[in-house]
Amino acid sequence: MSTGAPTATRRTVADLIARLGGIDPARILLDPPPGTATEDDLIRVNDRHDTLCELVDGALVEKVMGFPEATLALWIGRLLGHFVDPNDLGELIGADGPVRLMGGLVRMPDVSFTNREKLPGGLVPMDPISDLVPDLAVEVLSTSNTRAEMQIKRKEYFLAGTPLVWEVDPRRRVVVVYTEPEEGTTLTEDDTLDGGDVLPGLQLPVRRVFERVPIVEAPRRGRKKPKA
Repeated sequence: MSTGAPTATRRTVADLIARLGGIDPARILLDPPPGTATEDDLIRVNDRHDTLCELVDGALVEKVMGFPEATLALWIGRLLGHFVDPNDLGELIGADGPVRLMGGLVRMPDVSFTNREKLPGGLVPMDPISDLVPDLAVEVLSTSNTRAEMQIKRKEYFLAGTPLVWEVDPRRRVVVVYTEPEEGTTLTEDDTLDGGDVLPGLQLPVRRVFERVPIVEAPRRGRKKPKA
């Protein structure tokens, strides 16, 4: 089993947090110590604990996904399945499917699609961590995700060979479509998602994506009372 040797340890905790996109330090596991974690550690932790982690720069980083995000991710997977399965296009993978993007870097997209042509013998590999870089990676945003964190993830996906990334924002009720890491197209509930070159023919109304997601209104700011 490949252990995925970690990259060079960052000099300080601040360096590591910056590398991870300014995330909450509470998401970084201390056992094993950051900078020393391997793929074997990732498998062990994900098998034994309630939380799921990704492996980045030799650190195990908790994947943030609450009940609403998990529900939405599964719903998106079901919607995609209505198109993928009848046409036998490939496999859809859920949020607990780790993917090795490169040595020492393992991510877990909330939903991903891999073309059947990439599957060995047309079957899903039995390895605990897959080498199959997804053709579509879907990330459902949580309030704990930082903008820098998501930018880093996108760069990693595209560098590894993923041609299409969707970022689904349930609070803004938009899907941002990326075919390159820096510039995305924001689609609202009046628009329709298409599968591009990855899933040609797919037409998925954005409104359908969010139809089971309650609208969250921004809190109103009360008027300040005048000073006496």
